[in-house]
Amino acid sequence: MSTNNKSELVLNSDGSIYHLNLSPGYLAETIILVGDPGRVELIATFFDSIELKKHNREIHTITGIYKGKRLSVMSTGMGPDNIEIVVNELDALFNIDLKLKMEKSEKTVLNLIRIGTSGALQADIPVVNSPIVSEYGLGLDGLAYFYKRGLEVIDKELTDSFIKNLNWDRNLPRPYGIKASDYLLEKIGYGWRQGITLTAPGFYAPQGRELRLKVTDRTIVDRASAFTYNNARVTNFEMETSALYVLSAMLGHNALTVCDIIANRITDEFNPNYKESMRNLVGEVLERVVRL
Repeated sequence: MSTNNKSELVLNSDGSIYHLNLSPGYLAETIILVGDPGRVELIATFFDSIELKKHNREIHTITGIYKGKRLSVMSTGMGPDNIEIVVNELDALFNIDLKLKMEKSEKTVLNLIRIGTSGALQADIPVVNSPIVSEYGLGLDGLAYFYKRGLEVIDKELTDSFIKNLNWDRNLPRPYGIKASDYLLEKIGYGWRQGITLTAPGFYAPQGRELRLKVTDRTIVDRASAFTYNNARVTNFEMETSALYVLSAMLGHNALTVCDIIANRITDEFNPNYKESMRNLVGEVLERVVRL
């Protein structure tokens, strides 16, 4: 990659990358991603020391030390579009010389671990202290197909099986399935429930919710809940995982999502006191991350 096109690799006046407002060296190679900017501060309360705090738009970043390991935590905001910006710019900070606008010959592999909240799609999944690891992401957002390498990294068998089994509406974005990093599944995901996570491009209609506007197809949740692949069930719905996985795979990074289940779409349960279970999950993820 070499470009002098200022509209492609966009930098701020101080040389920092545009949306993240960060410069090379500000981040650790292991980065915890969260949607909510407020959750960045929660995770940072576990750190032994703080090296950096930066805030731009919905992106709040803290780098610090936890039990001798340098870590960063960053909020992405909600949705695949935000993930697309964040992951591309994270990669650029490590793997593009921003001054020369040249791709580096030696690449840095990042560990990107998303901690989120999610709604369960199986009746037997409780809504209290119930982490789910996304073994697969199944994107309903269509992002993978905008990238030339998208078809190279997705799981074609999972993708085709889902489309066929659900008789997918051709007027909707084409789904894509992709597996999490095997490395992080082994190092971070052990001992927790694993499954297929659906990633929607929105919170309301794409997840079957109606307020004033009617949903095109309210059966998607029920039909998706019955889908299995390689003995893995569709376990939950959220808005970031498939985008995180497909971008990381194309760029050569490791990615994994762990979600705290706070609602169940099948039983209509909700845990209003999920902050305690989220704190417990953060503590356990950090204990596993420190051993990477």
